[in-house]
Amino acid sequence: MNWQLQYKEFIWLFVAIAILVMLFLSLLRWKGNTIKKIGDKKLVKLLIDNFSSKGFIVKFILLILAIATGIVAVMNPRVPGDADGIKRKGIDVAIALDVSKSMLAADLAPNRLERAKQFVNKLIDEMPDDRIALVLFAGKAYLQMPLTVDHGAASLFISSATPDAVPQQGTVISDALKMSAGVFNSAEKRFKTIVLISDGEDHDADAISTAKDLAAQGVMINAIGIGSSEGASIIDPATGQNKRDEAGNTVISKLNEEGLKEIAQHTNGVYARLQSSDEAIAAIKGQLSQIERKAFGDVSQMNFKTYYMWFAAAMFVLLLAENFIPERKKKLAL
Repeated sequence: MNWQLQYKEFIWLFVAIAILVMLFLSLLRWKGNTIKKIGDKKLVKLLIDNFSSKGFIVKFILLILAIATGIVAVMNPRVPGDADGIKRKGIDVAIALDVSKSMLAADLAPNRLERAKQFVNKLIDEMPDDRIALVLFAGKAYLQMPLTVDHGAASLFISSATPDAVPQQGTVISDALKMSAGVFNSAEKRFKTIVLISDGEDHDADAISTAKDLAAQGVMINAIGIGSSEGASIIDPATGQNKRDEAGNTVISKLNEEGLKEIAQHTNGVYARLQSSDEAIAAIKGQLSQIERKAFGDVSQMNFKTYYMWFAAAMFVLLLAENFIPERKKKLAL
């Protein structure tokens, strides 16, 4: 059987067993030294006559075994069941979506962010065999969803994306790219791409250098520009009025196409301006088709037979047995 541990990260708990064993050995050593210090063997025998050293050791061994089986239960041993539909052929795609307040500009109706969300949902529908991750960013990047084939969950996360999801404002594209790249398997040099969706306004100077670093790791970045070169005012959600600068002038947000194009070019990606969703999707799909597809197991859709309950039961039995073993010797009634 192909045994697996679902939660391998809990293996560090076995360190606690090693610590307990060392403490127990130290206790035995301390007891031995204390007995030697007393010196009088008859007195020592009289003092510990009712104590069962074998029982004490057996109780500890049972306790250690109970802890070990409990840890294994937490790690959930399992065996894969039916394999129907678990093999897919696709790539890993991290979608980095700009949710800064400049995305509320209405040069694309109803606003840039809503059009971007519509685009992402259509793009996901066109990628049924690919794993999707979602990163939201503004002045800071946050991983909203790790790589998954559960596209329904992805759509839910996208629909709830707002500027409130990232309190720190700005457009830190380099953080978004690093966070997006973090969802990929670092051992692989292929099959992974980032779809960056932003107006590119006020992006940080580190974005280009980050893109070059990711290109060396085999990551392709495809950029989608949201907005217009003429720009538009930004509605402040708190007041419902146009956002103004410190001088009282209306803030105009403009699409920075050159910055987004440069990011895509450094990673052999493509840049597309979002005017027609269908055209932008066609451009992205054409680029993704050049990435070699891979087969991977869709664990989320696999049926597993789990065995944690057997280890949990064994832990209970061991603890029960330990409780019934006395540390005192039984004396025969005369």
